[in-house]
Amino acid sequence: MEVLYRALFVFAFLWFITRVTGRSTLGELSTFQLLLYVTMGDLIQQSVTQQDYSLTSAVLAVGVFALLTVGLSMMNSRVRKIRPLTHGIPLLLVTNGEPLMDALRAENVSIDDLMSAARQQGIDKFRDIRLAVLEVNGRISFFLHDSDSGGDGGKSGSPDGPPVG
Repeated sequence: MEVLYRALFVFAFLWFITRVTGRSTLGELSTFQLLLYVTMGDLIQQSVTQQDYSLTSAVLAVGVFALLTVGLSMMNSRVRKIRPLTHGIPLLLVTNGEPLMDALRAENVSIDDLMSAARQQGIDKFRDIRLAVLEVNGRISFFLHDSDSGGDGGKSGSPDGPPVG
């Protein structure tokens, strides 16, 4: 029974840690983050099972993690009010070509990371960006100014406006 309580505690702790460490997706993890998560996995195994290598302890620990994951998923689909707590909310990073430095600092996103994400979308100037949103999955969505709003649609490469990168 102690394995169940340990697994429950460790699951809650890991959920908290992954929320605190930021919004990186698996493909965008830094080497350090990947090493941290792999190391945490090994340490957790030891703390949950207390070096008990029995099949029963392993099944119980994995079962608790699986049930909690499924339960959390079900709650997210049924109770809208907990989604901001469990998944987070999208965050505005750029508005009308101006990076929101407080938001960038709060999410540990450097201006270089923001510029890199913009360049990957073919955006070469901040002034072209109407909105940039940090999504809950860690990706950045860019919304450009309409080309019909008078102007060149933001792709001419004119010198006004800071270049991205």
